[in-house]
Amino acid sequence: MASALNSLFSWLMTPDNVTRVVATMRDLGKKEALEAAAGEALGKTLSVAQLDVCSDESVTNCLSHIDGGQVDVLEAGSEDSGPWAGFEQHSLHYPLVNNAGVGLVGPLEGLSLATMQNVFNTNFFGAVRLVKAVLPGMKRRRRGHIVVVSSVMGLQGVMFNDVYAASKFALEGFFESLAIQLRQFNIFISMVEPGPVTTDFEGKLLAQVSEAEFPDTDPDTLGYFRDLYLPASRELFRSVGQSPRDVAQVIAKVIGSPRPPLRRQTNARYLPLTVLKAMDPSGGLGTDLGQKRTLDPLESDYSLCELSSMDPDLCASW
Repeated sequence: MASALNSLFSWLMTPDNVTRVVATMRDLGKKEALEAAAGEALGKTLSVAQLDVCSDESVTNCLSHIDGGQVDVLEAGSEDSGPWAGFEQHSLHYPLVNNAGVGLVGPLEGLSLATMQNVFNTNFFGAVRLVKAVLPGMKRRRRGHIVVVSSVMGLQGVMFNDVYAASKFALEGFFESLAIQLRQFNIFISMVEPGPVTTDFEGKLLAQVSEAEFPDTDPDTLGYFRDLYLPASRELFRSVGQSPRDVAQVIAKVIGSPRPPLRRQTNARYLPLTVLKAMDPSGGLGTDLGQKRTLDPLESDYSLCELSSMDPDLCASW
């Protein structure tokens, strides 16, 4: 993740772009990689602050250490900053970049409700908590930009990722609704939607769930999960997974856009998902495609064209 942050910081801290960055993380004991990525910017145009998006107190405390409580870039959860004099005069943008998130994979029967609620507390309510904190200031200034790292799983469900996908669907619905009313304040919402991203976190998660017991799960479902889903998921990350730097570069472009988009996928492979939703309101094609992706993840590009009987030239243009 450090290389991704370095890529994002290098763009943000050029003279023509944002000049102040607050990068946050829940556990400051893990900030070494972040500080190394910041280089000479650390303590000058970049500050690292503690923030737990699941805590009202933590959010309030973090914002209180920013001069005037105004947000330039607050990169939440990308796993003590003092006041910056003249912050408002030097700020060109006021975006909030929310990247806090946790994953959850496995058969539904083997997951506790407490575990599911934890995913929503971070992925959905954490983002809502931050927006509530910064929105009044953005409205007073009548300008702002809220960037949310969502997922292509906020566009299409993926088996054995039921709860994670649900948290991303919740984000998409919330921020799409919010975007409409915020137009009058000149505040933009952008949802960045990555597909598979290759990180140590993903590798550890897949390794952990491959050894998990998942009690109360029937043998057929457990076999499908272990024998089909897990191997296909590893192959998908290996073959088409993006680097964190790729995603960071897309975020930087979205922040720098004169009229930021509501949605931006980071991987061209997943662009047809938005077309598929509009093309088939019944949802049948998406379900068929999701199953084919699991059985053979590398064949899903052309299977979308086959399932939809669309013009092959149009599909090739994607």
